[in-house]
Amino acid sequence: MNRSTISLAGAVVALAVLTGIASAAGGSSDPAPSAGTAARLPVQHTTLLCPEPSPSELPSTTYTSFTPQGTDTADSGAGSGTGSDAAASGAATLVPATDKPRALKPLKAPGKPVTYTNNKPGAPALIGAADGSLAPGWTVQQTTVVDDGPSRGLLATSCTEPDTEFWFPGASTADGRQDYVHLVNPDDTPAVVDVELYGADGALKTPAGDGITVPGKSSKPVLLSTLTASKAADVTVHVVARSGRVGAAVQATATGKGSDWLPAAAPPAGSLVMPGIPADATDVRLTTFATGSDDADLTLKLATSGGSIVPAGHETLHVKSGMTMSVDLGDITKGEAGSLLLGSSTTHAPVPVVAALLVTRGKGASQDLAFIPATSPVGARATVADNRAKGSTLGLTAVGSSAQVRITSSAGSGGGTAATRTVTVKAGATLSIAPPVPSGLKGSYAVTVQHLSGGTVYASRMLALPDSGVPMFTIQSLSDDRSTVAVPSASSDLRILEP
Repeated sequence: MNRSTISLAGAVVALAVLTGIASAAGGSSDPAPSAGTAARLPVQHTTLLCPEPSPSELPSTTYTSFTPQGTDTADSGAGSGTGSDAAASGAATLVPATDKPRALKPLKAPGKPVTYTNNKPGAPALIGAADGSLAPGWTVQQTTVVDDGPSRGLLATSCTEPDTEFWFPGASTADGRQDYVHLVNPDDTPAVVDVELYGADGALKTPAGDGITVPGKSSKPVLLSTLTASKAADVTVHVVARSGRVGAAVQATATGKGSDWLPAAAPPAGSLVMPGIPADATDVRLTTFATGSDDADLTLKLATSGGSIVPAGHETLHVKSGMTMSVDLGDITKGEAGSLLLGSSTTHAPVPVVAALLVTRGKGASQDLAFIPATSPVGARATVADNRAKGSTLGLTAVGSSAQVRITSSAGSGGGTAATRTVTVKAGATLSIAPPVPSGLKGSYAVTVQHLSGGTVYASRMLALPDSGVPMFTIQSLSDDRSTVAVPSASSDLRILEP
């Protein structure tokens, strides 16, 4: 066989592969984009990982699975939506990270959440997969209520996608805190993970954190205080997978003060946003960490309903490289919901940092805590599941310029009709708003925030479920659901046939 024949065969195979990739990523009736451009097409597969809910003997955990209808993205070469439910098919299931228990009730169609409740202790971590029409924007929330004992509180987290690196500023190894980093491996092969801890004076000695093996299709909770002899009030946790990939989240319990999940912070950056501090926060504590080789000089601003202000006494913050820096901001909101904005105070290239807030509501024995890590933008669209008839509050912040967003509350898990509201968020301000409640609501519902125009939007949702005088609450960030992916277009080029 001569070179020309080989080249021709290779060209046919190459074109077939490119065509197959585009087909697998989703189809469209719209004309294909010109060569050299990339269409944004709906993703065809999504993996989510949920950690073990709680070590308590008295937990009640609800899992809520939801996929919004249509991608409806502004930047889409495939059009403005994915079509009706009847025109598409898919599956979304959650399987315990063990072979013994059964899979949870599957999600069968977009637009309506499915819930499952487990009141038994020792519930396992979950590994979830969604395909076809249920993959774009699929979200799962895990909500646990513990009404007694040392881990008393409302603990909730949005189940995460697997990755190879995570930052968790705001953890602790101090007496009175019991923090676990939960690692979940979705793959068949083992993952090897390093867990590094950084305190106020730099890296802590953590020999037991090196080379932690997480077997395939399993989870491993690691108590942070067993990794080091240091009793550090404020710790930044860095999780890095040497091989494989994992999902990671930190479960934090403060004796007598509540418990909640600390999700991974947004990737290190020179400017950060922590949206949705409750109006009635009694204490707010900021933890930051400079991930690079240089110190960071930061400015602090509080975005209120009327615009951004500089909190008195906290105008700037100097963060030394490789050291965790925390500052108590007290009742910074002064009865008005807000968002914390961090920026660089130097004219040089901004130094990358990670950050998170520990927020407390209530006083004395009647208090609970939650975390707000630095958050990625809403992007085109973001969703949070498990909203109740009462107790849900959105915190929306616009950066750069005013922005318009559409808030859509889905049908309820047990019935009801979706509701929609369009709002404007002023530049540098925070809009605290209850999402529209679906008419005839039965069960819980999901909330989708869609960016329509204007500046960059950051968002979070507070869910408040008070119990016996304790203001139990939890806060989840809303980040872009990454429901579409850029797929380069393929076109024939006969030049590759030349010998």
